[in-house]
Amino acid sequence: MTNDTPVRPATAFAVAALGIFVFSGMDAVMKGLVLALGVYTTMFWRSLAGAILSGALYAGTRSPWPTRAAMRLHLIRGLVSVVMALSFFWGLARIPMAQAIALAFIAPILSLFLAALILKEHVPRGSVIACACAAGGVALILTGQARADLGREALAGTIAVLLSAVCYAFNIILMRAQAQVAKPIEVAFWQSLIVSTCLLIAAPWFADVPDSQHIPTILGAAVLATVSLLLLGWAYQHGEASYLAPTEYTSFVWAAILGWLVFAEPLSPWTLAGAALIVAGCFIAARGKPTAVPQLEVAP
Repeated sequence: MTNDTPVRPATAFAVAALGIFVFSGMDAVMKGLVLALGVYTTMFWRSLAGAILSGALYAGTRSPWPTRAAMRLHLIRGLVSVVMALSFFWGLARIPMAQAIALAFIAPILSLFLAALILKEHVPRGSVIACACAAGGVALILTGQARADLGREALAGTIAVLLSAVCYAFNIILMRAQAQVAKPIEVAFWQSLIVSTCLLIAAPWFADVPDSQHIPTILGAAVLATVSLLLLGWAYQHGEASYLAPTEYTSFVWAAILGWLVFAEPLSPWTLAGAALIVAGCFIAARGKPTAVPQLEVAP
């Protein structure tokens, strides 16, 4: 599915940056909920609320049933998103927001190597250098953790966020491919529905019914998640992925501000240095990156 209406690149960039800002706000809300309710309960009810909200919007568009290729992408991305979200929010409850986002920055670099593996693309020399920079950045952040003696919980949280980053790297490739075959509202609805359905399987054992005081916050997180999915889906439909990639780095600024304001989290110099190395690696990788949107083979 393509859109022939021309959109200024700056407009797509601004919409993507707004989407990242909204997503960062959702991260802060989710961290508070995870600390209060646990990761599974929070994810299940937020995803269910998101599916209902996006489903109402999707039904209003009277869109046709997704094509077979689009549905396969929806299913794959939904399954990947379950692991990605559970591991990220579990880790986010154990380490500062800015540190979690900094670690997640390795995803754009990892996506280049996954593109080589999945799409058979050539890995340029710059990507290897970028990977070394990212590894150095992660090492600096881990060094800061060790010096601060944050304990095993922080280390486990870091490992969980790194696992989530690997999933997000794959998610980036899927998001680019989805934007070519489905509208943003379709992407938002099916992702929320698939994630909530997967979580529903184990909900009788792991999910609790939240107190009424948490319901408005869960609904707020669902609204923020849906809005961010719509904004990013629209932006990637109208702008080249390599041009929009730098908007991901603004999330570190929002995470640092929200972490300090909401959770009184200090910003470690080690985290700043590590984030700088990782972001530098991302820009090195992006310099040699082709601007064409990669295509996944989704035909049966």
